[in-house]
Amino acid sequence: MDLSVVIVNYQTFELTKNTINSIFENKYSFDYEVLVVDNASKDDSLSRLKEYFGDEVYFIASKDNEGFAAGNNQALRVAQGKYVLLLNSDTIVWKNTLENIYEYMEKHTDVGACGCRVLLENGELDKACKRSFPNVKNSFFRLFHIPSNSDDNDYNLDNLPDDEIYEIDCLTGAFMFMRSDTLKEVGLLDETFFMYGEDIDLCFRIKKAGWKIIYYGQSKLTHLKGASSKKQKSKLIYEFYRAMYIYYKKHHANDSFFAVNLVVYLGITILCVLKLFLNLFKKKD
Repeated sequence: MDLSVVIVNYQTFELTKNTINSIFENKYSFDYEVLVVDNASKDDSLSRLKEYFGDEVYFIASKDNEGFAAGNNQALRVAQGKYVLLLNSDTIVWKNTLENIYEYMEKHTDVGACGCRVLLENGELDKACKRSFPNVKNSFFRLFHIPSNSDDNDYNLDNLPDDEIYEIDCLTGAFMFMRSDTLKEVGLLDETFFMYGEDIDLCFRIKKAGWKIIYYGQSKLTHLKGASSKKQKSKLIYEFYRAMYIYYKKHHANDSFFAVNLVVYLGITILCVLKLFLNLFKKKD
């Protein structure tokens, strides 16, 4: 098997169906399998997906929803491909995207992971598809929405072209095309992260192990990000800031002074509480 495509479904029948169909409607020079993990959906999306796709898709039903990382890992443990692709259930794969990146990975054996140009529904770039690793400085500019031309404000790599191919630090978990040998070396997704942050953590470990991470801007994916309600669930807000805490503690706290760590943890806590409070006053669509 050349490629294993891993998709986590949670009560998104139509979105997941469209994502899978965007893969199936194209022909490829390589063999592939599609694995769908249902994260204990409370609706009938799993049964409907099984009825729609039958044996074309390998389904795994989780007894409990233990998060995005844990869901993906269930499929990664049984995936047979030389490469694996983590793919969000709210994406549409463009023609030739998988083919182009597969061929690139075949030619560049020092690349551990590769992403593509991810576009939002309105055609704008999803900036999460090409990033620097978060640190105290660039996180400060980003979290407090402070515009700056400082070299420290480099998280989203806005200075680099969207349609070219080059090495970066971090991809988005919506589309991560990885070498299976790389995952065997660095390990699977860290299940301490429930949602958010697991992609940054994995990219950090891949780079630390000496593999390159490539942004392949000549191929595209549509990410229907933000299609849900403007009023976020409190748990999602909490998990977003919790992921920041986990990542910082895991990769940076030991190399920083106590006072710096205290300020970072306090800042994350204050922002989380503020976001939860403001979310109470947002109206649903």
